[in-house]
Amino acid sequence: MAAKKKAAEPTANRFPRATEKDFAVIVKPIITEKSMALMQNDNKVTIKVLATSNKEEIKLAFERIFQVKVDSVKIINVASKAITRGTRYPGTLSGYKKAIVTVANGEAIDLFKD
Repeated sequence: MAAKKKAAEPTANRFPRATEKDFAVIVKPIITEKSMALMQNDNKVTIKVLATSNKEEIKLAFERIFQVKVDSVKIINVASKAITRGTRYPGTLSGYKKAIVTVANGEAIDLFKD
């Protein structure tokens, strides 16, 4: 009697689909020389996040949106700064919260898709 072949099971995504809240938590990537060096050398991505978010929310949102495994998340609160426009007009640059997300070894993320 011939052995039956198993039906090919559809490959399920490792992570659930991203929700609207996930896209609200991650605001935008921070593109600087230092953040690009971290991305190339250490597999770390620097992003601007919602001011009320915590490490667990950031980790889950990042995994759902980019479909990669996250090892760790570090959070930094960037303080606001006083500036002047020219020599006459004072103002401030608003502060924000940023996160440095370490992606697991063997996984990659492409922020600049064509």
